[in-house]
Amino acid sequence: QLQLVESGGGLVQPGGSLGLSCAASGFTLDYYAIAWFRQAPGKEREGVSCISSRAGSTNYADSVKGRFTISRDNAKNTAYLQMTSLKPEDTAVYYCAVDRRLFGCRLSSSLFDSWGQGVQVTVSS
Repeated sequence: QLQLVESGGGLVQPGGSLGLSCAASGFTLDYYAIAWFRQAPGKEREGVSCISSRAGSTNYADSVKGRFTISRDNAKNTAYLQMTSLKPEDTAVYYCAVDRRLFGCRLSSSLFDSWGQGVQVTVSS
């Protein structure tokens, strides 16, 4: 059974850093693009970042460029999102998701058919 489990969320002060992990089980991530999405209360889900299956390409939302870094370790079947210079507006539930494609990635939620349960990230003083 395909499963994605996020971890690493929590409470952090503005300007701080936090790292998220997305561990896959029941399948290999080798043939999947991986993305992170987030949803804040009362707002629509938005794409944060994605990485292609062989890590050849990445995309970032303008709001996180230069602050967030997506990566993956296919040998560990895990993806990561390193977040720095966090702002209160980064507060949201963060989800990882996978899209079976070999090349490229796009931050369109409709392309992703398997999702994790989400992890809360709160940026507050």
